[in-house]
Amino acid sequence: MYERIKNLPQPQQIEALAKELVQIPSVNSSAHGEAELSRRVFEILSSFPYFQEHTELVWETPLENDPLQRRNVFAFLPKADSKKIVLMHAHIDTVGVEDFGKQKADAFSPERLLRFFENYEADAELQRDALSGAWAFGRGMLDMKSGMAVHLANLLHYSLHPEQLPFNLLLMGNPVEENDHTGVIASLPELLAFKRKGYEFVIAVNTDFVSPLYEGDSTRYLYTGAAGKILPCFYIKGRETHVGSTLQGIDPTLLSSAINLAINTNPDLCELIDDEEVLPSSALQQRDCKDFYNVQTAKVAHLYFNTFLYECSVTEVLTVLRGAAEEAVREVTDKLDARLAEYRARVGVPIGTVEHEVKVLLFEEYLRECSQKGVDTAAIIADALNKYGSEDKRAFGFRLVEALEHATGDDSAKVILFLAPPFCPHNGIEPDSSVDRAISAAMGKIGEEHGQTFKKRRFFPFLSDSSYLSMSETKAEILTLIQNFPGMESIYPLPTDDIQELSIPAVNLGVFGKGAHTWKERIHKPYSYEVLPQLIREVISNLSREEDHAENGKRLSGSLGKL
Repeated sequence: MYERIKNLPQPQQIEALAKELVQIPSVNSSAHGEAELSRRVFEILSSFPYFQEHTELVWETPLENDPLQRRNVFAFLPKADSKKIVLMHAHIDTVGVEDFGKQKADAFSPERLLRFFENYEADAELQRDALSGAWAFGRGMLDMKSGMAVHLANLLHYSLHPEQLPFNLLLMGNPVEENDHTGVIASLPELLAFKRKGYEFVIAVNTDFVSPLYEGDSTRYLYTGAAGKILPCFYIKGRETHVGSTLQGIDPTLLSSAINLAINTNPDLCELIDDEEVLPSSALQQRDCKDFYNVQTAKVAHLYFNTFLYECSVTEVLTVLRGAAEEAVREVTDKLDARLAEYRARVGVPIGTVEHEVKVLLFEEYLRECSQKGVDTAAIIADALNKYGSEDKRAFGFRLVEALEHATGDDSAKVILFLAPPFCPHNGIEPDSSVDRAISAAMGKIGEEHGQTFKKRRFFPFLSDSSYLSMSETKAEILTLIQNFPGMESIYPLPTDDIQELSIPAVNLGVFGKGAHTWKERIHKPYSYEVLPQLIREVISNLSREEDHAENGKRLSGSLGKL
């Protein structure tokens, strides 16, 4: 690959690298794509002159027990007499291509998609972008193979100009970002190995995409931290009945709908943080558990949400969600009481009293109740892991609660709130830290040189592998997480101690484009391929100056202390 790009200006190098990567389908969880792309990144790195001489500094590590044989890929560019590292990382998987419809066959062909969109009159803005020559198309072009291409080109630049290299550089490419983040989680031992050899990570730069927040928005957003995420799940058990006596039961679909209405997209449940993109919860699955038709109402319903974490802890967010669920359940049961009374009055039938009480419990409370009833919860959890541990990780908690319900023989209506994978920690750098100052200075210089308007924000608004390089959660908050996350240590083992030991200042300086996760996905080439790589190098240079100032300050302080 180096021979193809060595005489090109850097923006054209990045475009060529991005197109090369896009043409390899690496849809998350596909049979061979992610593994094939890791191999291609490895081959590209191995073609660089420096790494042809130092082959041991490019390597791959397999994901343990992964049936798809996916691998993380690394390259290390050393700086003599330095024990400080800049980590440049990007994910290499993409979402699927079903949304491309008739153009599905062209999803990984930037050239064919460009020609198609140049003639696509159904979307005037999209057609203008295609005709402008400033945009490139294809699945993964924005999210986020262009981001990997930027890192590859910058690594090549520093390897050819070692005099400009202020720190050691470590490049890392990870699969499995688009669902469970197991690629970056599996990479943590490699990163810890550097730290335990005496290296210090001064910054981790992710290049995940950013987009305009509104029509005409030309601001380029830089993020000094990552939002976290939990997946709160609701096991909702009603009381089934024949449709001929429907008011004598408790329909879990009613409870599920009420909880969904109370939580889904509700800004009143959001954290209040000035000038940040704070997003409400979104329902990702809602279903009853009937698997065939009959005239019995459902007994159980399942519901789960994507819920972001910003400043609040897992404990605080669970408290808010539980409160919202309790209020929604109260409204439903009050309505059921009122409707039953109205039905009695209308038909004149002396229907007896019907109990509509529904408890709302956190999983840790529910597990204690089961133990108090004499249930061997540890044995049931072990049995459930053996039977269902290989199923979709979101399903395990529901399976476990069902097994515990069977063991207790308790038939009362209830809502149980628990957590399922993935869990993404939230993090952020300290204001006025060396990293914060380095970014601010780069914003000023690069913004002036290229006529760009930059804005710094604290929380990258989407899910990101950056979440696993540092975490804000305390030990007590992690304990709350584990206690309400059924089977976490087996189905989603998260090395929280390792993440806290690493504690790398993680930022997102992303490529810019539109339409991520849609078939109109496209990258803005002038910013992403020309401005962004310079911005990243400027941040790294500024960090070097910050380090020099700090060392000079220490020496001056030491000299004064001797006087």
